[in-house]
Amino acid sequence: MKRVSKKTNPRLTNLIDSLKKAARENQANIWSDIASKLEAPSRNRAEVNLSKISRYAIDGETILVPGKVLGSGLIDQPVRVAAFNFSRSATMKIREAKGTCMSIEELLRANPEGSRIRILR
Repeated sequence: MKRVSKKTNPRLTNLIDSLKKAARENQANIWSDIASKLEAPSRNRAEVNLSKISRYAIDGETILVPGKVLGSGLIDQPVRVAAFNFSRSATMKIREAKGTCMSIEELLRANPEGSRIRILR
C-alpha cells in the first residue's frame, strides 16, 4: 500500500496553489512546471550553488530556483534570483554583487506571464 503524505508547510501549499492558478489564468506553463517541482518531496528539490548561477546567468537576468540557493562559490554580476529559500551566505554574496534576492511569490506578482526567466535546477 502506497503511503500518501501531505505538505504541512502552509507557505509552500499556498505558493503551489498560486502557481497553478497563475498558470491557468496567464497560459504560462512555466508556473505549472515550477509547481510540480515544488510538489515533489523535499529531498528531490533543487539546491543550487552560487557558482552555478554565476556560470549560467547573464548580467541583469532573472534566475528562478525551485528550491534553495546555497552560498558556495562566487558571483560577480548583478542578477535577480528568485527561490523558495536562500542561505545567509548566498543572500549576502548576491547583495554584495548588487543583485536581488526575491521569493517566488514576489516574482510571480512582478511577472505573472513568466517571460524572460531562466530556471536552474
